[in-house]
Amino acid sequence: MPLVTSADMFQKAYKGKYAVGAFNVNNMEIIQGIVDAAKEEQAPLILQVSAGARKYAKPIYLRKLVDAAVEDSGLPVVLHLDHGEDFEICKACIDDGFTSVMIDGSKYPFEENISLTKKVVDYAHSKGVVVEGELGKLAGIEDNIKVSGREAAFTDPDEAVEFVERTGIDSLAIAIGTSHGAYKFKGEPMLDFERLQKINGLLPEFPLVLHGASTVLPEFVDLCNKYGGNIPGARGVPEDMLQKAGKMGVCKINIDTDLRLALTAAVRKHLTENPSDFDPRKYLGPAREAIKQMVAHKMKNVLGCSGKL
Repeated sequence: MPLVTSADMFQKAYKGKYAVGAFNVNNMEIIQGIVDAAKEEQAPLILQVSAGARKYAKPIYLRKLVDAAVEDSGLPVVLHLDHGEDFEICKACIDDGFTSVMIDGSKYPFEENISLTKKVVDYAHSKGVVVEGELGKLAGIEDNIKVSGREAAFTDPDEAVEFVERTGIDSLAIAIGTSHGAYKFKGEPMLDFERLQKINGLLPEFPLVLHGASTVLPEFVDLCNKYGGNIPGARGVPEDMLQKAGKMGVCKINIDTDLRLALTAAVRKHLTENPSDFDPRKYLGPAREAIKQMVAHKMKNVLGCSGKL
């Protein structure tokens, strides 16, 4: 089965009141763990690549690994660019066979964001590729995306409507209280569901997206710290809040930090318990399995997309 776009996935997710997981990938083991979970759960799947991942693994390696995953699993998979900074990287990914790209112009003034996003949409749509835009800024750090809490801004519902209409985007990433990275909320995490409800009401049947939506599962943080880590007080978005968002028009939920924590915890545990091991297969195998189990949990218990193929 070839790569697919997210259009049909999001339509089904909106009507079914669940969300599709968009999982960031960096290497073979991460891709295998995610895809194995999706096959086991019979769940729709988005594999997404950041600029940092492209630089680390090289675009051609990631592209071929995703091709292999699709061929091996037979699953319909969306290949998505996460946080494209400019037209050039979006164009490069579109030309390389990505079926979905995100252009993140949220750091620019409203009119400039519209202009940049519209340019990407025009090129992408001419190639049959869908586009995610962003309005509002999330606090936190992800690759080279750094936004302080002071600079963060929630998405304005009325601006969201204008933005969608003038750009022609296929989905919209909104800011309602999530945060990038593992070092997140100092107080109680809170999502602005009133704002989400208003945006969803003004944009009926339009797919919304949440970034910075890892739950930072305590078991993985504890394992990382137990075996030589130092991740102080990391907190993410509670799973029940993500479940609720998936019933309110959020069709795509991004997950990256939880993947990193699951992998790192498994590697640290194995090497601490087996200090003489120097075969990467011995410690990356458990890491791959940890990712599979974590992703399966997300699909079944958080996203609600298990069995939705």
